[in-house]
Amino acid sequence: MRPLSKLTNGLVGQPMLEILTTVTAMEAAGTKVYRFEVGDSDFDAHPHIVDATKAALDAGHTRYVGSMGIEPLRQSIRGYIERGWGFLPDLEQIVVAPSNSLIDFAVRCVADPGDEVIFTDPGFPSYFAVTNYLGIRDVRVPVHESNGFRINPDDLEARITEKTRLLIVNTPQNPTGAVMTADEAARIAAIAKKHQLWVLSDEMYSENLYDGAIHHSPAVFDQCREQTIILHGFSKGFSMSGWRLGYAVGPAALMAKIGLMFNTIYTCVPPFIQYAGISALEGDRSLMRQRVEHYRQLRDVMVGALNEIPGVSCPTPKGAIYAFPNIKGTGLSSQAFAKTVLEKAGVATVPGTCFGPSGEGYVRFCYLREETLIREACAKMKLALQ
Repeated sequence: MRPLSKLTNGLVGQPMLEILTTVTAMEAAGTKVYRFEVGDSDFDAHPHIVDATKAALDAGHTRYVGSMGIEPLRQSIRGYIERGWGFLPDLEQIVVAPSNSLIDFAVRCVADPGDEVIFTDPGFPSYFAVTNYLGIRDVRVPVHESNGFRINPDDLEARITEKTRLLIVNTPQNPTGAVMTADEAARIAAIAKKHQLWVLSDEMYSENLYDGAIHHSPAVFDQCREQTIILHGFSKGFSMSGWRLGYAVGPAALMAKIGLMFNTIYTCVPPFIQYAGISALEGDRSLMRQRVEHYRQLRDVMVGALNEIPGVSCPTPKGAIYAFPNIKGTGLSSQAFAKTVLEKAGVATVPGTCFGPSGEGYVRFCYLREETLIREACAKMKLALQ
């Protein structure tokens, strides 16, 4: 057989999905597994979103549409950005596509092999999965528990070289739950402007904020017209992971290129799914507030139960949907801890090293699960680690 392309040698994928495959096989064999590995919710999308999907199917919204997204959804996104970010983007600044694919498209549109992209460590694995296969050098900025895992803009600027093309920031952050401050957002925007760099601001979890935390974005300083791209979607805030619906807001010329790339590879997001997105953005916000309050309660249960396990210390995250406990006191590495609790307690989690070398000594739990499952899983881990 002829060899595959050199490009494919760099494909590494998402480690969480590899763990999901292992866990699914265990369940198929009859093993009970407490699943905290994937950033998904055990709770369904709000009923009006499901109803909108059904209505769109019944109305025949099943054919090709424009690759940038249907205009009604893009108009809804414009309004959503105006309400939440304080500026109204042009229609041409918005492209609709699965969020994870937008990371790939954005990186490919602004950087070439040999260029550099800067992001945090620990950070979302798709960032380095994309740069790795494209031959782009990833430059990591370690974030630390002592600073609430927030990025220090000075550390970021110190890593900029003449090869740097893109900064990727993420708030609230996966896997740590860190939330950027207003000053940090302003300084990152200023650094990008000073060095003439693109910024991909991953704000997927902006709906998932707790205890009065406020969402701050570097995008407000250029209103996504010059250098900043907002990456957003519906999976996390609206419990719509299976819809695979997301969008980017950025400079019009860049969005046109991303739209063309999406056109080439995927054609369009199914229109009936896009109508579900309209319902999500324009639906009853009281349902969202109730859901977020429930998530806060689950976060507190998870953090409290983890802190009862000897050798485990879990800070309280201000955002996102994950707990990221420090497990150094157990004497186990991140990989060994995850292996032990899976084999002895049936608890699936993600080693911190899946998010970068600085994740050593930590593991990630997605706490959007039933409270009883969280308590049972933590009790079983406590026994397994004795």
